[in-house]
Amino acid sequence: MALRYAYNTNGTVHHRMTDAVSLIADAGYDGVALTLDHDYLDPMNAGWERRAEALAADLQARGLGCVIESGARFLLDPRDKHQPTLVSPTADGRGYRLAYLQRALDIGQILQAEVMSFWSGSPKPGIELGQAWDWLHEGVEQVLARAERVGVSAAMEPEPEMMVGTVDHFVRIAEAFPSLQLALDLGHVMVTQERDPAAAILEFAGRIGSVSIEDMKRGDHVHLAFGDGDMDIPGCLDALEQIGFSRLVCVELSSDSGRADRMVPDARRWLNDCRR
Repeated sequence: MALRYAYNTNGTVHHRMTDAVSLIADAGYDGVALTLDHDYLDPMNAGWERRAEALAADLQARGLGCVIESGARFLLDPRDKHQPTLVSPTADGRGYRLAYLQRALDIGQILQAEVMSFWSGSPKPGIELGQAWDWLHEGVEQVLARAERVGVSAAMEPEPEMMVGTVDHFVRIAEAFPSLQLALDLGHVMVTQERDPAAAILEFAGRIGSVSIEDMKRGDHVHLAFGDGDMDIPGCLDALEQIGFSRLVCVELSSDSGRADRMVPDARRWLNDCRR
């Protein structure tokens, strides 16, 4: 079974959403990894449902699948990156993040998305770690309740330097939530150096809800074009084929929006070439 590929819109932010979808489709991808953001279907503004329905029609007409990414940097707070989170110190802050994730799942239902990925966040200085874990458990429980209601999988992404920063951290919280899936960013495994990325695919085969792929140097959290880092991309693709991964494999080049006109098709060609 051939792998299916998507391109993440956090790498096309200088394009209108309709133009980004067209660019991705024309390059031969099978789907779109949609990072909800102020310019790409802001879920917190009026009219989100109408915009989601229009995008759903466009994706369906092009035969494209979809995954939802919720990691926009400044969508909820323009002055504090990635805040608030599920481990923010105020109930209002945690509630705002939860409302956003629940809305992301609602949009996922409209788009018939395969999965919605999210991360834990990092506790602010002075927050007791045990308290932060309790808050995270409360938030995840409510995210999963909405996910079950709308029929969209929810997957937690270990993000370097966040509270759930490694796949081992994911194991800790996943023990309490059998339906929580793993959003596996293979480059992040290169950053933390906790596993070989291909080995992580094999180890967590039964729990992987989504996969992000890019090149990356060991220990350096910079998303790179294929061939510019240390990752054994063909080995990772071999592992995904070995486990029969059928969902979208999402190319995430979040620092390359300024050259998306080249990077979107170049990345797709690179993937084709490396499979030959």
